[in-house]
Amino acid sequence: MRKLTIALILLSVSLTPLHAQNELEIFGYLESQMMGLRMQDKFFQWYTNKLRVDLKSELSSHIMFAANFDYITHHGKTRWNILEFLSPEINEEVPPGMEEYYAMRFSDETFLDNAYVRLSFSHADLTLGKQQISLGTGYVWNPTDIFNVKDVLDPTYEQPGHNAVRLDIPLATLSGLTLLYAPESSWRESGKLIRWKGTLFGFDIDVTAIETWWRFHDYNRLDPETGSFWEAPEKRRLLGVSTAGELLGLGVWGELATNWLERSEDFYELVCGINYTFDFQTFVMLEYYRNTLGRPDSRDYTLNDWMRFYASEQKALSRDQVYVLVQHPATDLLELGLQSVASISDRSVALVPTLQYSLSDNVDVFAYLNFNLGREGTVFARTTGSGGLLRVRVYF
Repeated sequence: MRKLTIALILLSVSLTPLHAQNELEIFGYLESQMMGLRMQDKFFQWYTNKLRVDLKSELSSHIMFAANFDYITHHGKTRWNILEFLSPEINEEVPPGMEEYYAMRFSDETFLDNAYVRLSFSHADLTLGKQQISLGTGYVWNPTDIFNVKDVLDPTYEQPGHNAVRLDIPLATLSGLTLLYAPESSWRESGKLIRWKGTLFGFDIDVTAIETWWRFHDYNRLDPETGSFWEAPEKRRLLGVSTAGELLGLGVWGELATNWLERSEDFYELVCGINYTFDFQTFVMLEYYRNTLGRPDSRDYTLNDWMRFYASEQKALSRDQVYVLVQHPATDLLELGLQSVASISDRSVALVPTLQYSLSDNVDVFAYLNFNLGREGTVFARTTGSGGLLRVRVYF
């Protein structure tokens, strides 16, 4: 807590003149979250508290500054060993004596999530610093987004910032060009992106080309110099297209991205989805996702597949998945829903009832229960347990 207090004091002192001259906005939220999991007749709990402070100021008509500072505390079960969620057949692949290396530990965090300046010129906008980068039209999965991997049970949760230089150039009334550079230790390892965005027959269309460095790990061997899992990075090139619009009264969207890798097998990702709101206010959504990097059968899963999936090095473990969401406003303040995520490839499914409640304009409650119904060794296996989440967020 001392780090947070010192940081906020220094921040407020350094920005006091700015506040007086340029109307610095200070806002944010306090979020308290409890997660529970019942697995193998045992119940585990994990709590987090998050304070987010957002700063924003229009320094002039051409300069805008924004930053987000997060402080997160972790309580309860803060150590999880991934091997506890895997089948005996997969655990047999673990080299003897390396079991502890597969444990994930969570400790208190203090970090600057975003901090950037946007310069607006007559023919372009230039954004410098750590910023949110969101690509694609998919709700749960985004093939054209190499920066973020969403939680399939909580896909709308805010994404982290990424260090980048971004140039947005309007080409016409309904089209524009984006150039982005995400610097790393060398030009070869840095991310380069170019995206054209426009409209065609009433549909929004993006065409994106990316070159980046993909950091895979081999979870069967350790690097003797670092004591961590062996890293096997390689160059990745992506060409993708995404679109969204309305067709016959339905909201429709799609994304397709082809990936060429330097050494590994090339793959593609595809998303297509529809949604509709009935006259009685029930909202229905369906999204299908294919990733040929994923396996077509659970018998093909390896230790590396599972670990890369849990470490968000790849977006999917199985090849074909589908997401379904049904929501209905029970009252003006209460919305009930049911999510279902299914792996078509290994025939496993998770059912997730949801609740969203607004206690006031500044207090929101979100909760879900998660029931995994698949057989052992599948993505949503019963043996990985069932649980839930309760989140209360207070805005200021």
